[in-house]
Amino acid sequence: MPSLSSMPATIEQLGPQHTDALRSFLAKDSTHNIYLLGLFEEFGIVPRAGRARFAFHGRFDGKNLTAALFVGGEGGLVVPSASDPAFISELAESLGSQLRLQASVGEKPTVDALVRILGNNAKPRLSRVQRLFAVSADDLGPFTNPILRLAKEEDLPRLMPLALGAVRELMERDPLAEDPNGYEARVMQRVRGRRTYVLEENGTLIFKVDIGSRSQHGAELEGLYTLPQERNKGHATLCLGQICRHLLSSLPRLVIRVDEKDESTARIARKVGFLAGRVQRLVLLE
Repeated sequence: MPSLSSMPATIEQLGPQHTDALRSFLAKDSTHNIYLLGLFEEFGIVPRAGRARFAFHGRFDGKNLTAALFVGGEGGLVVPSASDPAFISELAESLGSQLRLQASVGEKPTVDALVRILGNNAKPRLSRVQRLFAVSADDLGPFTNPILRLAKEEDLPRLMPLALGAVRELMERDPLAEDPNGYEARVMQRVRGRRTYVLEENGTLIFKVDIGSRSQHGAELEGLYTLPQERNKGHATLCLGQICRHLLSSLPRLVIRVDEKDESTARIARKVGFLAGRVQRLVLLE
């Protein structure tokens, strides 16, 4: 009988029969797979009726799952698991003829491999090297601001300038120019999903933060934004500490991606108690 190491790897689209294997594989490095775990827990392993098309693909050594790839549509968003870049490359090569990569986020070596294999030589319109920071309840510093609150639907007119400011500043894109109606609807959807927190002072919203991907294994915070005229007053530190304290009462860990060039946000994250993890990359292709 051939040894496991001599058996060729197999690649297949994952289905309901692989649910336990995928959950268990991603949970082995839940910190670096939080985004994928959130997609998996929210949408399942195959699309429900009437939902947008997506698929999980897996690489197996024998019966052991060794890498996974989430593919939205024909490549609108491709998210690799925290895995050996060679394994992710094998998955990408097996799918090459079926999709054209438009966006990807994950560990830098694996995203680099996806861009090389699936990018069709397209020019990146955005490419950011980032660092994943993680925090658990034991790491938290003493920073709190009890007036941070969930955003409400009636906040939308005051929330939109912060939501737009975050995307324009962090992503160098103007979502209103790209998709005005769709963007406002997505901001509202997050509010209705209880995923946006805001700080209000004297009738003005001055800070906001969103809960992105979320599962029983943890959540990813994103869109941290303070109005420019309100910066350097400690709002981001106190509010980040507050939301962490709130969420870590029921979740094991939180993560946040910070651009390598964004020393200010990295300093705030470290002050609150976040510890730096592995290097990430976010890429949007033309």
